[in-house]
Amino acid sequence: MSKWTHADRSEKRAWRKLRIRKRMEGTPEKPRLCVFKSTRYIYVQAVDDTTGATVAAASSLEPELKAKLKTSGKHLSVAEQLGQMVSERLKAKGIEAVVFDRSGYIFHGRIKAVAEGARKGGLQF
Repeated sequence: MSKWTHADRSEKRAWRKLRIRKRMEGTPEKPRLCVFKSTRYIYVQAVDDTTGATVAAASSLEPELKAKLKTSGKHLSVAEQLGQMVSERLKAKGIEAVVFDRSGYIFHGRIKAVAEGARKGGLQF
């Protein structure tokens, strides 16, 4: 049994998130691409911090991705497709570059897959 409890892990992630957010800010030309993951789903949104508005968003709850998640069970492929989906939505609005905010998560697994999918979609970090 591990010595860390769930509360300790979430508290440590919250502190990491604050440290990251002190240094990064999204602008209208280069929004902040935020990622949140739960145990079942993953959510991505591009935020302009000057106005506090969400420029584009996508989640694995969307019907075409949710169907693939149920049939395949491959969370990494869904996360990569999610990154490509949000990059297409941003490119349609004329945005080519973003600041990647991993929200305190380790750059590994689904978080890394979202970043790779966004890069494949043509976004620059």
